[in-house]
Amino acid sequence: MRVDKRKLNQIRSTKILRHCQRFPQGSALIEMGQTKVICAATIEERVPQFLKGTGKGWITAEYSMLPSSTPLRVQRESFSRVNGRSQEIQRLIGRALRSVTDLDAIGERTITIDCDVIQADGGTRTASITGAFVALVEACETIYEKGNVFPVKDFVAAISVGINSDGEKLLDLCYDEDSQAIADCNVVMSGAGEFIEIQSTGEKRPFSRDELNKLLDLAEIGIDELISLQKDSLGSQLVWRVGRIG
Repeated sequence: MRVDKRKLNQIRSTKILRHCQRFPQGSALIEMGQTKVICAATIEERVPQFLKGTGKGWITAEYSMLPSSTPLRVQRESFSRVNGRSQEIQRLIGRALRSVTDLDAIGERTITIDCDVIQADGGTRTASITGAFVALVEACETIYEKGNVFPVKDFVAAISVGINSDGEKLLDLCYDEDSQAIADCNVVMSGAGEFIEIQSTGEKRPFSRDELNKLLDLAEIGIDELISLQKDSLGSQLVWRVGRIG
């Protein structure tokens, strides 16, 4: 029995609430069990130096955990002093979102994704990607002109999977499960069912190709469910926009 009495192949209770902030062009609050992340997408009429004059846009991300997001207070990060874990996660978020975005369709604009963890119980990076996608679509709607290409080409979501000490394969690990896992894996996939990124580690022992295949099958189940929840949150008009040409 899992600590929260879920089935092995069951994700945590998940909610995605749009328009959770007033000022960014797109925003979403995602709750996966006890993990809660505010995701915001802000559009600026500028691009990095290497993209000036190309007509292409850019998507970048910043990730942080609020000091009160964990049982023991997390030291607040400053812009000039971001720890290695946060740097890794924000780069992952940026890569995941760029993989399903037509940067030409954005124009010479930068979309900055801010993911702020207000409560952490495992899976903060995967929740950030899943919630940030909703904020991104919402933001892109504000610059979309009818007849053009909608900048977001496909859905993207992420989930964690792992193996416990009994050899059982678990979907969507909470913190207690993640901290004791024999092996764990963060999986990012597109709506088309293609892999974008797989981060997998044998924490306490090596794991086999067969075990990895079973974990990926399990992740696909969870990501399908998360994409369905993204669609419910976005509503029919924005779901229809994703992947639209003209």
